[in-house]
Amino acid sequence: MSDLLWQKSGVKTDQRIMRFLAGDDVVLDREFFLFDIEASAAHVEGLARIGLLSKAEAGDLISELDQLGEDFKSGDFVLDERFEDGHSAIEARLIERLGDTGRKVHTGRSRNDQVLVATRLWLKSRLMNLSSICTAVANICIHRAESDVLPMPGYTHLQRAVVSSTAMWFAAFAEAFIDNAWRARQTFALIDANPLGTAAGYGVNLGLDREFTTRKLGFARMQVSPIYTQLSRGKFEMAALDALGAATLDLRRLAWDLSLFTTTEFDFVSLPTQYTTGSSIMPNKRNPDVIELMRASHASVAAARTEIEQLLSLPTGYQRDLQSSKGSLVHGFHRGLGALALLPDLLTNFGWNAEKMRSAIEPSMYATDVAIEAAVAGVPFREAYRAAAESGNQAGDGRNPESSLAARTSPGSGSNMCLDALRDRLSGLQ
Repeated sequence: MSDLLWQKSGVKTDQRIMRFLAGDDVVLDREFFLFDIEASAAHVEGLARIGLLSKAEAGDLISELDQLGEDFKSGDFVLDERFEDGHSAIEARLIERLGDTGRKVHTGRSRNDQVLVATRLWLKSRLMNLSSICTAVANICIHRAESDVLPMPGYTHLQRAVVSSTAMWFAAFAEAFIDNAWRARQTFALIDANPLGTAAGYGVNLGLDREFTTRKLGFARMQVSPIYTQLSRGKFEMAALDALGAATLDLRRLAWDLSLFTTTEFDFVSLPTQYTTGSSIMPNKRNPDVIELMRASHASVAAARTEIEQLLSLPTGYQRDLQSSKGSLVHGFHRGLGALALLPDLLTNFGWNAEKMRSAIEPSMYATDVAIEAAVAGVPFREAYRAAAESGNQAGDGRNPESSLAARTSPGSGSNMCLDALRDRLSGLQ
């Protein structure tokens, strides 16, 4: 491990303890490294604006930071166990290349605000990715709601209940993912605040131009209180995981539906072959493993949020416990976004088995229609309900799924799906 940023003469270190302190930080920091470099360049420009760096020094530092970013992307620079973390790697590289000029880069900042700003930029990029995926899913669902209007059973308690349609199924998930995209955008706005310049959580005796670095890094506002920047660490990560979790919850329910619908017992859906795998022992099997792992992804997101929440039993000010939030955050977003990213292609390409769905619609599923029609004719609804219940399988005599759906005129239902309203909401996200 290279020289420690905080090392002082006469202070003995124990390598076992140092390995424990560092944990997997340097590996996790690969996620944040380019954002750390970007923020470091903005900090350098800010120091030059208040006269702590000359124009030439700032130019040299920014040039080296740009080169470090390129070397990292190409693999010529590897962030590994030589360094305590990504922050020390940046400073070590600048000192190696620029000597005393490199030693000036940390003036007026702490690793506390350094990790905050890099994480905040990383979160913003992930939330925009989340919003983009959710928007794509909603678009596909609206398109298929328009093109795929096939009768299918509607279920409550996993029991056949009423006549539904593939269009209504798709419309449900269209609206869900529009909400998820909006939530991602709203969470983006919540965390779009610049913590750079708050140092260790109490400010510094320098006239830092924090408004400049806010604009430079593309933040909507400056996070004002240095103490609150530390209090917001973990809180903002949880908010982002909540937004991700809203989408993976819907993914879990959608994946559950498809898992059921692909069984022989239902046989409503056929999956593209790339979304299935074979059994290692049973030659007859094709398993919907991808769907099942999509369903499982929410567990990782929820676990990540819970782990961070449990870390936050802390007093005011920075505590080293917060280092442990990185792994949870990275793992939760990796699993959640990875699963969601497969969803647009899946929704575009899976097929319905129209004959199987139609044959699963039994006469008793028209009973609600019968009761409502009698109520419209003047029979008190509870009497109409009992009469329809007593008619049993005779309730559907002479009826078909298309007429049932056509008669369903309440907004959002079979013949009045209000897809234009969904499309209008979605257009506000594009």
